[in-house]
Amino acid sequence: MKDMLCLCVSIKIYNAALYFQILLVSSSRYPDQWIVPGGGMEPEEEPGGAAVREVYEEAGVKGKLGRLLGIFENQDRKHRTYVYVLTVTEVLEDWEDSVNIGRKREWFKVEDALKVLQCHKPVHAEYLEKLKLGCSPTNGNSVGPPLSDNSSLYVTSAQTSGLPSTVR
Repeated sequence: MKDMLCLCVSIKIYNAALYFQILLVSSSRYPDQWIVPGGGMEPEEEPGGAAVREVYEEAGVKGKLGRLLGIFENQDRKHRTYVYVLTVTEVLEDWEDSVNIGRKREWFKVEDALKVLQCHKPVHAEYLEKLKLGCSPTNGNSVGPPLSDNSSLYVTSAQTSGLPSTVR
């Protein structure tokens, strides 16, 4: 079974300071809880394609997939999470999950998103904490390229199961 999740980050520069916001969506099971968008990968679908699709379906965000920022591995669950940059080109007013199941989306300050996620999605909070530190989870490099005053970056990640035996 293959799963994926999408972590969307908005980075703004104002008065020479970086400001981060995290896009969360309401859970389909527990509509009063905020979660990171995610779901299953389609057969033959690549992680990057799944990340873009899930962000579109669950959060109503379109964009251009950029570079791979890093990889998180969970040896116990045999999952690997790929983290990409998605440069947003459009934010939809109405989107698939908002229309079909009444899903909501909201931008959170990083600290607030961490608090929300730590309650019921601690591994997602861990990804966010690593991004908050400004480093790629695997190599310590900067999270993204320099940004102009009006730039927005959205970070997406796709999670797959069944790690090859060479990384177990």
